[in-house]
Amino acid sequence: MMKNKIQFSFICLFITLLLISCSHSKKLVGIPKNGEIISRINIKEKVTAVKINTENINADELITYAESLEGTKYKYGGTSEETGFDCSGFVWYVFNHFNVKVPRTSVQFTNAGREVKISESKRGDIILFTGSDENSGKVGHLGFITANENNKITFLHAASGGGRGVMKSQMSQYFVERFVKVNRIFNP
Repeated sequence: MMKNKIQFSFICLFITLLLISCSHSKKLVGIPKNGEIISRINIKEKVTAVKINTENINADELITYAESLEGTKYKYGGTSEETGFDCSGFVWYVFNHFNVKVPRTSVQFTNAGREVKISESKRGDIILFTGSDENSGKVGHLGFITANENNKITFLHAASGGGRGVMKSQMSQYFVERFVKVNRIFNP
């Protein structure tokens, strides 16, 4: 009987320790009540700053055009409405429509424009994320901010998951964990 109580105590202790260790090993990231999402991503490589000349277009016109492409299918490396887009191909295509030269890859947008707080983001800003590996330390996904209504951020991007293509998303837990920063390409 005493032996059973000791075994039971050890099992309970083991399970308790296991549960405690598991609860501390997962990185918990949430969307703060004030809406200010802070990136926890450390960029591991130096990326050259890029200046993008947006003097001859306005952000709303560009985003309205980008929204007209919603539903276009996803294609890795894609840069056309006919065959599909990947995320950077979509952003490249939209700017190219207005004869604005921009980088072709998402990582090259790391230091394009100037960084702004996500709570201060507005229509036309570029939102940057890591790719599916949140620990990569580099930008691997991007899109256009389409709305910031009381810190409820909506962005347009070409999503690969499930072959969804160009779509609008909001800052879910998935995106919060991969959020790098917001860059303002357009002058205020």
